[in-house]
Amino acid sequence: MEDIERPKTPRRRRAASTAGDATATDGAAPAKPARRRAAPKAGDAAADTAPKAPRAPAKPRVPRPARTSDDGADIAPPAAVPTRRAAPRSRKPAIAPADAAPASVEVASNALRADDIAPREAPAPAPSTPPIPAAPPREPAPAPVVAASPPPSVERPSVREPAADVAEAPAKIPSFARKPEPPRPLPAATARPADTAKRPGQVLDWLLERLPPRHRGRVHDYLVLMRMDRPIGALLLLWPTWWALWFAANDFPPIGPLLIFTLGVFVMRAAGCVINDYADHGWLDAKVERTAGRPMAAGRVSKKEALTLFGGLLALAFVLVLFTNALTIQLSFVGAALAAIYPFTKRVTHLAQVVLGAAFGWSIPMAFAAVTNSLPPLAWLLFLANVLFSTIYDTEYAMVDRDEDIRAGAKSTAILFGDADRIIIGVLMATFVLAMLLAGTRANLAWPYFVGLAVTVGLFGYQQWLIRARDRMACFAAFRHNNWVGLALWVGLAMALAVR
Repeated sequence: MEDIERPKTPRRRRAASTAGDATATDGAAPAKPARRRAAPKAGDAAADTAPKAPRAPAKPRVPRPARTSDDGADIAPPAAVPTRRAAPRSRKPAIAPADAAPASVEVASNALRADDIAPREAPAPAPSTPPIPAAPPREPAPAPVVAASPPPSVERPSVREPAADVAEAPAKIPSFARKPEPPRPLPAATARPADTAKRPGQVLDWLLERLPPRHRGRVHDYLVLMRMDRPIGALLLLWPTWWALWFAANDFPPIGPLLIFTLGVFVMRAAGCVINDYADHGWLDAKVERTAGRPMAAGRVSKKEALTLFGGLLALAFVLVLFTNALTIQLSFVGAALAAIYPFTKRVTHLAQVVLGAAFGWSIPMAFAAVTNSLPPLAWLLFLANVLFSTIYDTEYAMVDRDEDIRAGAKSTAILFGDADRIIIGVLMATFVLAMLLAGTRANLAWPYFVGLAVTVGLFGYQQWLIRARDRMACFAAFRHNNWVGLALWVGLAMALAVR
């Protein structure tokens, strides 16, 4: 306690020394004392010698934070006056004697000045960053927002209806136990592909009128899947088969092999078309405008139905082959394999048309085997000629959809040949004519055959004129025009054998 009060003694003595000056100028206005000077008090000398009254124990001194200005900035204490920090004066007001009433005003003014000097309790230091205003309390959503949402009477049906449907949904039935759903009725425009021939389509409609109405749509889809509405493909397969039968018999062929192979041509061509659509319906036919209306591409016939139909057609063709000899039966397995492989070759090679020619031309060695029970060199010469013939007309057919095939990622000889397609087709035509000329001379045929061969040359020239601009419809017309090439050669062959 004494250590704390000792610094106050010099200040009080200094104040006492100036007491006489204050009394000397009692009549006049007192001069303003210097700042931070203690007020003169009467009886300070006596107070120094008098025993001090006991005081309450002083509180431990706690370091005070720096003072701040009104705007919150820190104010550092002056370093030039260390005594102000070392001896802060007590804020306890001085006790004056009763006879010092005239100096009460001066004591009060000095007390105020002393209060300025004494350290004040600084307010809590403000943060260096501006305080973040407290977020106002969240108010409940106003009434208009609640009113803007749909009323409960409108939302409840839309939320509860799906739950009711899920609750009432029947148990899942395995696929093998489900009953096949009837096909959806489709408009006539989508039920018929864009490349359906006019007259064959009318014939099919006339035949289907004899069936019950509930079966007409399904039977029509199956017939279109087998290309019965476009017999041009069957005819292009029929003419080389008849060439082989007439060449093998060296005359009019036996009636049995003629009927078997004629029926077999239509059956195997139908089987080839079914497996072709099975392979192409998703990745190619659906993306090509001309084939998008086919039964499988349009979703009217399923994959299972297509495979079942393909298997049935192969079984029927095999039954027909059973009426021939063993060599023909053995060759039939190769023909079935070629027919099944061809549709998938369009994904891996540009020579798919060559594979098609081998599949279509396999009937030639089978015809020689059925008639002569052997495979002479003439049979293989005709087989190679038919591969050339098939490559010619199927390349013209592929030129119709060349742009769409490129976008779909399919491969064909039309894409492979590019701008040289007409020249290469011309070379193939000349090679085919040469092969048929060799076949005629080897068989010692009469002049009608060579007349038919000359007609073939003229027909090929007309096809070159049709595809000169590579127009889609013109290329399709050139493809169909090959039917007359096959017919001209067969007529010349038959007449040559008849007049000999």
